[in-house]
Amino acid sequence: MKSTSSEPEKWDFIFYLYLFFIAAVFGWLWEGVLYFFKDDAYVNRGFLTGPWLPIYGAGAVMLEILFHKWRDRTFLTFVSSMLICTVLEYLAGWYLELTWKVKWWDYSQMNWNLQGRICFASSILFGVGGTFLVCVAAPLLHSLYRKIPVKLRIRTMLTVLVIFAADAAYSALIPHIGRGIAYY
Repeated sequence: MKSTSSEPEKWDFIFYLYLFFIAAVFGWLWEGVLYFFKDDAYVNRGFLTGPWLPIYGAGAVMLEILFHKWRDRTFLTFVSSMLICTVLEYLAGWYLELTWKVKWWDYSQMNWNLQGRICFASSILFGVGGTFLVCVAAPLLHSLYRKIPVKLRIRTMLTVLVIFAADAAYSALIPHIGRGIAYY
């Protein structure tokens, strides 16, 4: 079964790994810029040491898998992205707090927050970001991805996975916490 260049083939697991890491690095850059302007200093955000925030990657892959057929239904994609990502952020915050007794983000000072783990403003941004991802970025990334030779796709992804696994193992033992990174 052939797919169009704008819709990933269901069996192409490597594309979803690429999407995961591209979104995880984008999230790391996004939060780095936000906190740079907020705190006037660069902060490597997240519980991993490397340049990625897995929650962004997991969210991107979930949204693309669940909503790629809704590319032409932007409002439905917006609302669904907002809800899914808000639940994902809440669960990730809860899990990280439960596991390490540390908060990596705190929305307590924001209006309409729930236990400081989620807030309405972030939910709106999740909807906008999810809609952009599903309707614009993922189709573009897939068309670029298909231009990469298959062997290079696999070699590159294996290398990234080994580095990511090493970072995850290290960070499980010594989580990336500290001033500007985590809230105690």
